[in-house]
Amino acid sequence: MNVIGFKPEEVTMTFQLVASILKLGNVLFQPKSNKDGTDGCDLPNMSEISDVCEMLGCSTDLMCEALTTRTVEAKGDKVKRDLEVAEAIYARDALCKAIYSRLFSWLVSRINDSIKVKSKQKTKAMGVLDIYGFEVFKTNGYEQFIINYCNEKLQQIFIERTLKEEQEEYVKEGIEWIHVEYFNNAVICDLIEKPNTGILAMLDEECMRPGNVTDMTFLEKMNVSCATHPHYESRGCRKNQSDKTLDIDVFRLKHFAGSVVYKVNGFIDKNNDLLFRDLSQAMFKCKHKLLPSFFPEGDPKLKSRKRPPTAGSQFKASVTELMDNLLSKSPNYIRCIKPNDFKKSNQLDLKIVEHQVRYLGLMENVRVRRAGYAFRQIYEQFLFRYKMLAPETWPSWHGAPKEGVRLILVAQEVPLDEYAFGKTKIFIQNPKLLFDIEERRRQKMHDLATMVQKIYKGWKQRTYYRLMKKSQIIISCRFRGFWAKKQYQRTKAASLVLQCYVRGWKARVLLRKLKREKLELWAVGVIHKYHNGWKVRKEYRRKFKSIAGPKIVKFLRVALKKRFLLRVKSSLPSMSPLEKTWPKCSSLFSTTSEQLRDIHHKWRCMKYRQRFDEAERYKMREKLTASKLFKDRKPTYSQTVPVPFKGDYQNIRQNPQWQKMADKIQDHHIIFSHLVKKIHRANGKLVDQLLVMTTRFMHFLDHRTMMIKYMIPLSEVQRISVSPFQDCVVAIHIQKQQNGDLWSKKGDYVFLCDHLIELVAKSYLAIENSSSKPPEVQIQNSIPALFGGSEVEITFTEGMKDLPSGTVKAARKKHNLTIMVQ
Repeated sequence: MNVIGFKPEEVTMTFQLVASILKLGNVLFQPKSNKDGTDGCDLPNMSEISDVCEMLGCSTDLMCEALTTRTVEAKGDKVKRDLEVAEAIYARDALCKAIYSRLFSWLVSRINDSIKVKSKQKTKAMGVLDIYGFEVFKTNGYEQFIINYCNEKLQQIFIERTLKEEQEEYVKEGIEWIHVEYFNNAVICDLIEKPNTGILAMLDEECMRPGNVTDMTFLEKMNVSCATHPHYESRGCRKNQSDKTLDIDVFRLKHFAGSVVYKVNGFIDKNNDLLFRDLSQAMFKCKHKLLPSFFPEGDPKLKSRKRPPTAGSQFKASVTELMDNLLSKSPNYIRCIKPNDFKKSNQLDLKIVEHQVRYLGLMENVRVRRAGYAFRQIYEQFLFRYKMLAPETWPSWHGAPKEGVRLILVAQEVPLDEYAFGKTKIFIQNPKLLFDIEERRRQKMHDLATMVQKIYKGWKQRTYYRLMKKSQIIISCRFRGFWAKKQYQRTKAASLVLQCYVRGWKARVLLRKLKREKLELWAVGVIHKYHNGWKVRKEYRRKFKSIAGPKIVKFLRVALKKRFLLRVKSSLPSMSPLEKTWPKCSSLFSTTSEQLRDIHHKWRCMKYRQRFDEAERYKMREKLTASKLFKDRKPTYSQTVPVPFKGDYQNIRQNPQWQKMADKIQDHHIIFSHLVKKIHRANGKLVDQLLVMTTRFMHFLDHRTMMIKYMIPLSEVQRISVSPFQDCVVAIHIQKQQNGDLWSKKGDYVFLCDHLIELVAKSYLAIENSSSKPPEVQIQNSIPALFGGSEVEITFTEGMKDLPSGTVKAARKKHNLTIMVQ
């Protein structure tokens, strides 16, 4: 693909589509019964759907809904209904065929664009068309019917171009001709493709008809419409009721190559190959770059309710387009004859070969070719190509084209029985004569080419001499101008250098003078300032004693300290430890103020703790444990700081079922209870369960029946793991034992808890009290875990920006469990 010109991105997209088709084929459907009594289906293997959605860039919910439901529009109303298993399988297969078919068409178009001629000039094109052969099997179905219809159309165009048109051309041109009889299969083509009454038209009509439509109703309709047709036979027709070679569910067509019996089973289903609009819309919404262009009908802006064409209508349109293309070209035919039915070399079955020669019309074609003319061409083209063979027509002929052609043939001494004049064309019978004329034209063209070369070489030498002379004059002129310009530039550059040096010398002299004057002015100012200071100090020195200043300063310092302490005493904050205000002070006492603030805060914290009872102290211990474990490590911790821990969120202590169960297991003291979502170990699905943690066990219960599913001793918990994101996923790691209970064989437990901070803090203290050793708490992106004895890597990734914060989605693939959080 890279050699043809595909980009790496296009190669990747192609492989993604092929892989998604294979993955869609692995999707299974499981029947279910809806509440309203209707039948529906579920998707048991969601991993295949996830892989398909990942490759196509589609959401899992959208793909599941498109595969299991269908939207029906009636009079402006939309009704969505579930598909049964058979309908869902049909929709899945239709989607696979649609993606494959449109990918194939895109590849053909892409290859044609890559290898086509990029020049905009008009060029001749040559193409090769390789088609199916005529197929006759023991059991022939819809595919053989379509292939044989295409062969009928190609046989028809072969007859028209080689037998019918050629004989009609002789008559039209006035050439004496004896008509050669041949079999025209147009009547068979009309039987298949004629509008309203043809077999394809009746098949489309039967597919679109409401009510109970089957393959047998289609056969009955053909028996009524085509009963009198000479090329149609069926047991339902009166003329063939006694024919024992025909079964009840078959019909026979007499093709040009022989009679073929078709079994109608599957005709309706294969022709009515419809793709539900929900699937087209789902493919249009995919982020894959090719799918929106493959499914333009899935654009929700389009409101067309037109029924998509059937497979037969599409094939008929393709065959019609192919016929139009062949009619606009000049095709040559290669007929392949099968020597035997055993695919053996050096073995010729004359009966099979004679049959193929007869039904392909080769004998009629040979008789027409023998009696006809091998070459024909209109007079204007013949005259234009061979006018150099006669002196009267070279280099140009202004008379009638037919007369010019006659002069050319006379000049070449061609016998009269070798050619014939039509109304617009010249006909030549013997190909050797045409080859002889072509050889003479080639020799004449060689002589003309020699003459043209002679004239051209003389003109070229004269032109070259004139160009050389003109170039010499231009070079001399340009060199003299260049030399004079260079001398002027050197003189100008020298004068500029001299001017620059003179101006620089004058500027430096002036700068030195200005700097000297500025320095003198500064020195005068300094001397004047010091002189004034000396005079003032000399005048006021005798008015103050030298000891008066220190005493005044000491007095002021003591007064300021007393004033500061009195202000702090009168403005102390409240006794609440959360109070952060403190009286403002001068920068002189900032250090002292901070020390007093720290002493005061410790004192009121001590007073606050002395008021607590034992229960309140344990709650503070839980808060302190949560701070040590999650502060600056888990984004959701800051939201739990002002919220007190409740513990029993489900009020399980008042539940009679729990009280009865607690009496049996002798475990009454509840630390924490909440409804959690367990992540299934096999497929990553979320399952609601009730978590009840006591001083001895972690109980996982069915939240509806209150039955215990698993009971994990706290002493067996080895490690607790969470992610550093804004999710509520927690993993409980159990100590691995060789012959443990069910909870030990199941492995580690991963679930979602809305009160994750509180759960981990309480579990930490409870496990420490139970086993005298606190568990290890890990906060990291990747967590190793054990699921049923196998090691699984739990990876947390951020994504799903379009979902609310905290949303979690899990997917299990082999030994990796990916949890996407937002």
